Amino acid sequence: MSNFIELGVSENLADVLKKQGIENPMPVQAAVIPKILGGGNLVAQAPTGTGKTLAYLLPVLQGLDAASRDVQAVILAPTYELAMQIAGIARELAQGAGLGIKVQGLIGGANIARQMDKLKDKPQLIVGSAGRILELAQKNKLKLHNVKMLVLDEFDRLFDDQNIDNTAAVVRILPAERQVVLVSATAPKKALERADFLQHPEVIKVEEDSAAQGRRENLYRMTPFRNKVETVRHLARRLEVKRGLVFINKVFDAERILAQLRYEGFMVGTLLGHNNKQARQKAVADFKAGRIKLLLSTDLAARGLDIPDVDYVFNLDLPENAQVYLHRAGRTARAGAKGTVITLADNKEAYKLAQLEKKLGIEFKPLKGGDKPAGGRKKNKAAQGSKGKVTKTRQGKAKPVGK
Repeated sequence: MSNFIELGVSENLADVLKKQGIENPMPVQAAVIPKILGGGNLVAQAPTGTGKTLAYLLPVLQGLDAASRDVQAVILAPTYELAMQIAGIARELAQGAGLGIKVQGLIGGANIARQMDKLKDKPQLIVGSAGRILELAQKNKLKLHNVKMLVLDEFDRLFDDQNIDNTAAVVRILPAERQVVLVSATAPKKALERADFLQHPEVIKVEEDSAAQGRRENLYRMTPFRNKVETVRHLARRLEVKRGLVFINKVFDAERILAQLRYEGFMVGTLLGHNNKQARQKAVADFKAGRIKLLLSTDLAARGLDIPDVDYVFNLDLPENAQVYLHRAGRTARAGAKGTVITLADNKEAYKLAQLEKKLGIEFKPLKGGDKPAGGRKKNKAAQGSKGKVTKTRQGKAKPVGK
């Protein structure tokens, strides 16, 4: 397919995209849009920054009936930031195309009374967190009996141990006859097994092409643990970082690291789970606007946020697994831009780098001027990238416990 109209997208929506400079569908959009318009259940896996949001938003918006005053589609997201980002894009598309569709974001941490008042506008599309949507439905303030479509964005996170109960509860209160679309950059077996309410979904996997792989450098620097913050500070200056994400694993380390970097004169903000909604929104806005150069975050920021011009990602703490690395790395080298991921490791962590190399099929190269890794790490050959290869499979029928 050479354009969005040929995929089945309406002219009005295609015109909005054209005005935004988007004329040619990306591989995931070409693969997913016709399938969603066809009405089947779908699991779509594609690398970060490849256009997954538009891949489901376009057919979702097109399928809504503006004349109906019922909620017809629900999109769940694991973080406040991602939910509001999706809602903003949906609202912009709907208004630009003149669809007459109302979009409402419903996230925890926001004023629930104000959200109840907004629901009086009768939105057709709800985007939000499972906990808040469930709470409003239980208060009988949110009617979901006519929902025809459910989208789970970053479904692997929505099905993790922390979120599974609320996600499953929302699924159970929706009509049995509804289309379900699951979207994420990674699709671990455990998450797919927990999506047991799906009946024979089609699974579409879009692989990162070799050109995209070439735009992102995966580097490492061997650094004693006590020197990691100083190394970030040094590299941020030496490399003239424009916009850098610094990932840590433990929230309680954040204040110490923040103080150290600010003492050195850096404009730094934090994006942490325990921050209130307003603080998190301000941190993201300041980062996007360039008012801060470094954003210190737990893996909250690795999930779906589209922050333009992130040229460096620093793993101050090694990611817990290969899937987390992919989500972190996906914050840079987006939409054709170049980017670099620098992972800091001490001698005791060298084996973890080797494990990541093996699982990801990539080669971590030493940052120029850095030490060679300890522990006798063997290098793996870099994986041969495909050219936007799309593979489709059928997933067997799962136990329907999510009815």
